[in-house]
Amino acid sequence: MTGVELILAALATGAAAGVSESAGSAVRDAYAGLRDALRRRRVAEEDREDSETRELLEAEELEPGLWEARLRERLVEAGADRDEDVLAAARLLLERAAGVDARPARYEVHADQARGVQVGDHNTQTNTFS
Repeated sequence: MTGVELILAALATGAAAGVSESAGSAVRDAYAGLRDALRRRRVAEEDREDSETRELLEAEELEPGLWEARLRERLVEAGADRDEDVLAAARLLLERAAGVDARPARYEVHADQARGVQVGDHNTQTNTFS
């Protein structure tokens, strides 16, 4: 995985975890740390803050194809894909997120006053009602 691919994967993971109820503060903190490292790199490289890059980093809604292509170009231009601080922050985020299930729940069950309900995959159930 190249440096830019590592950063993009971490950003996508952090964005998904940021909106997840199950993501812990360690994941959210690592995501904020990566975004801060990227902002510092961008400012240090050009001595000014690039508003389009800032908007890409702060995007709530991700349009994967467009978002990735535009941000990939900016990361390479700024040299972020070779910056050890940025890469370390990306690795930390991915490590922390690996321990957290950031996927949404598979089932949402409302079984008020239900009898003989079974939730899950590949289960076996025998019911005897009298």
